[in-house]
Amino acid sequence: MLRGSLHAHASSVTFLQRLLDAFAIFLVYGAMQETAELPWDALRILAVALGVMLFALLAEVQGVYRSWRTSSLAEEIRVIVSIWSFVVFALLVLAFATKTSAAFSRIMMVSWFVIVPVALVVVRILVKGALRRARIRGANIRTVAIVGDNGLGRRVIKHLESMPWAGLVVKGVFDSTSGGGTSCQVGQASYPLGAIDDLLAMVHEGGIDSVYLALPLHQEGRIQELISRLADTTASVYVVPDMFVSDLMLSRWVDFGGMPLVSIHETPFDGVYGWVKRLEDIALSCVILLLTLPVMAVIALAVKASSPGPILFRQRRYGLNGTVVEVWKFRTMRICEDGNEVRQAARCDARVTPLGSILRRTSLDELPQFFNVLFGSMSVVGPRPHAVIHNEQYRKLIHGYMLRHKVKPGITGWAQINGWRGETDTLDKMQKRVEYDLEYIQNWSIWLDLKIVFLTLLRGFGGKNAY
Repeated sequence: MLRGSLHAHASSVTFLQRLLDAFAIFLVYGAMQETAELPWDALRILAVALGVMLFALLAEVQGVYRSWRTSSLAEEIRVIVSIWSFVVFALLVLAFATKTSAAFSRIMMVSWFVIVPVALVVVRILVKGALRRARIRGANIRTVAIVGDNGLGRRVIKHLESMPWAGLVVKGVFDSTSGGGTSCQVGQASYPLGAIDDLLAMVHEGGIDSVYLALPLHQEGRIQELISRLADTTASVYVVPDMFVSDLMLSRWVDFGGMPLVSIHETPFDGVYGWVKRLEDIALSCVILLLTLPVMAVIALAVKASSPGPILFRQRRYGLNGTVVEVWKFRTMRICEDGNEVRQAARCDARVTPLGSILRRTSLDELPQFFNVLFGSMSVVGPRPHAVIHNEQYRKLIHGYMLRHKVKPGITGWAQINGWRGETDTLDKMQKRVEYDLEYIQNWSIWLDLKIVFLTLLRGFGGKNAY
């Protein structure tokens, strides 16, 4: 009874979510309106109505009201904030085009724009919390069957066990080589182990909501046969990828003169996205250079006066597509290394000057790299460039290392704001940095770039590994 109490009303839950979103947008607007003691005229009613309708339309297109049972709250929040940001942009453009922006209180509208996503997130937290409590009590659960008595199948079960709030209950493991009466042991838990015919019987009786096919890719025939046999049921069927298919999932289909191909390793900045990224770099670098030119002039004089040697340190590093570029920094050491032996700076490094230590801790030594960005050899956001000799070393030790060069190197990046900057004195540290770099490339968007820039400013340019 509990299992079906919410399952049968799933459409009602999503309808309620739509109403709550619309109410939240309207309520925040109304609160701002009353606080500002402004009249409810036709123009203001139209503005809030357009905001509600635009959000509702884009939310449907982006699948906001689908089931987020197996997705993280962070991912749902990202989608919500992205949609509302587009709504705000559209309303601003419309107000500018119709010359009606002067009719609105700027403080009130900014408050509305900022508070609405907070309200929408709070609504989701409350709804998710209510659903999780219901699932813990046994309501709104989904029954799951795993096909594959193997390591991949066990990994799926462990993953499901790690997210009890999703309400996914494993009813058994099934395999063509297994018979009835046995069990599959996963950690401390034991699951019934049955034959494929047992699974089909359970699915036809309505006892299974979802089937996860955890079979290796070379068993393509078995996978196709099972998909075909499950096609006349109402169960949702998922194919769990092995490592090879996981790589394919990060790819995209391309049309090669009418022949479909799978592109595995490709830059995300081809075509229009490349122009967008370049415009972003030009705009950000110009603004930052204008703001920091006086600071750079003072640093240049201090570097020249504090120790003998050039003001700028130029080092060869790999750039886009593995081409060698020259990266500029304020000199922070008594020597300038750029050969076959380049040792990373370490704590209490005798090569670093007293002024250089301050510049390195605050990352002010990297300000000249905004000229690299402006000239096109670097980007504001991207994987940090390494010395050529270090690249040649790590490309042999870390799988996929050179894929980070499918984009331009950056001054800051996803790895840096997640704590992986500075000295990489162990292979594990470099491995983590590369993982974050590849995650950035796979998930790039303008919003991600702006988030990284914002977090860099918020958390500062220094860090515990900056020396």
